[in-house]
Amino acid sequence: MARRSLALLAVSLALLQVASAARSWLTQFTTDGVVRTAYDASGQKVMMLNLDRSSGPAGFNSKEQFLYGEFSIEMKLIPGNSAGTVSCFYLSSGTDDWRDEIDMEFMGNSSGQPVVLNTNVWANGDGKKEHQFDLWFDPSADYHTYTIIWNPENILFKVDNVFIRSFKRYADLPYPSSKPMTLHATLWDGSYWATEKGKVPIDWNNAPFVVSYRSFYANACVSGGACHAGRDGWMHRQLDGAEWGTVRWAERNYMRYNYCQDAWRFSQGLPAECSRNR
Repeated sequence: MARRSLALLAVSLALLQVASAARSWLTQFTTDGVVRTAYDASGQKVMMLNLDRSSGPAGFNSKEQFLYGEFSIEMKLIPGNSAGTVSCFYLSSGTDDWRDEIDMEFMGNSSGQPVVLNTNVWANGDGKKEHQFDLWFDPSADYHTYTIIWNPENILFKVDNVFIRSFKRYADLPYPSSKPMTLHATLWDGSYWATEKGKVPIDWNNAPFVVSYRSFYANACVSGGACHAGRDGWMHRQLDGAEWGTVRWAERNYMRYNYCQDAWRFSQGLPAECSRNR
């Protein structure tokens, strides 16, 4: 009987720890729109953003602002026909014309078509820095981890364990380096832009659209406060040779758009960083 009681106590403590950990990351955010929470099969707390014709956009926003850090979250995207929707995980200093921003935006698809991941960097209001990739898996079938590493030297984008992009800092070019940023996760109607350049809008007959988030992680410098322990792992992080290999693999096989190859858009000349070595 004593052994059984100890076993039950151990299970209860484990469940309590899981619940406490789930609450701890959820309490770091405020919410907008229709946001629901639940536990998944593994006992992890999940935050679900919901979008339908009447609800408007949904999201959660960090209570703290950050100046450099490593940020990741697990996401399960909208199944089926998600055309016109945009699901996001990003950092932003605000909504003004001079904002800094680092984006991972998932542009919905017609059923059977790849989901496109749009990565972008804004510095002093200039945001024409897109690299877009077709995801090489079904992002609605299970959770996948999406990571942004932002430090004084570069911005790195990672999908699961695969680095797909490095945006390098140059001393003479704008770079997000002085404006603290809030972390956001959002779901909204991007019919004018998201799918095939706006040709395929949302079909509201498929609503509600739901994106699920879990396992948020941040090791970052809080604006006006200290940097978290362990910052040495990301503060000067740059890609090694093997990691550059995964970037080139993603570019070669899955890249849909690269702003540095869009001479029509930049008719007066490509941005300066496009001609510089990595």
